[in-house]
Amino acid sequence: MRILIVDDETLARAYLVEQLAGVAGAEVVGQAANGFEAVKLVDELSPDLVLLDIQMPKLSGFEVLELLGERAPAVIFVTAYDEFALRAFEVHAVDYLLKPVEPPRLKSALERADARLRNGAALPASAQSTQALIAATRPPGARLDRVLIREESKVLVLPVEKLDYIEAQDDYLWFNADGKRHRKQQTMSDLETQLDPTRFVRIHRSYLLNIDRLSRLELYSKDSWLAILTSGAHLPVSRAGHARLKELIS
Repeated sequence: MRILIVDDETLARAYLVEQLAGVAGAEVVGQAANGFEAVKLVDELSPDLVLLDIQMPKLSGFEVLELLGERAPAVIFVTAYDEFALRAFEVHAVDYLLKPVEPPRLKSALERADARLRNGAALPASAQSTQALIAATRPPGARLDRVLIREESKVLVLPVEKLDYIEAQDDYLWFNADGKRHRKQQTMSDLETQLDPTRFVRIHRSYLLNIDRLSRLELYSKDSWLAILTSGAHLPVSRAGHARLKELIS
């Protein structure tokens, strides 16, 4: 079983390497000190299993899984906080380990991982369920402040204040910012619930607008409007969307 260790603490990684050295059939193929390295090494090394810390700077363990999507291998979460235990299983984690990790507990988790891998049952969670879990880890009332987008081998961290608008197409969203478009698999309804409703408004079934980018509204035809953005973009506005806009800007 080829294992990747992901933890921002050097001593924590060293401890796991030491413990795994005595486990027959376990091979540590790499170590990552943060979530960005983890995403890169999963692609490069194709491990069977990841021992993944949950609370890390830059990217959390849940965010790592969101970026990996269907490419995610089997996962055992390693955390100092048992409040994440149930959420770990909601993302189809094989198991979770509380720090400091006890050798017998690590061994039983590896045995469970091995059994699930042999049965082909170590499936990753869907992107939507992982995004829902990330939202659940934010403090009550806190809103999404950045969007993570995987573009080939790169990870784009896009602050929401840079967004002009978001467009829905099929099962994907296009995030428009600074004259560029970035695609991500996510539903509009899921994203809308995470954004600040005083700043982002659904102006159309397919468009979510950052009202700071609105230059003016123009009547297009009876009961139809166009939102003219500061960038020059023209977006359709539905009757319901027009009512929402008027309520916010009046």
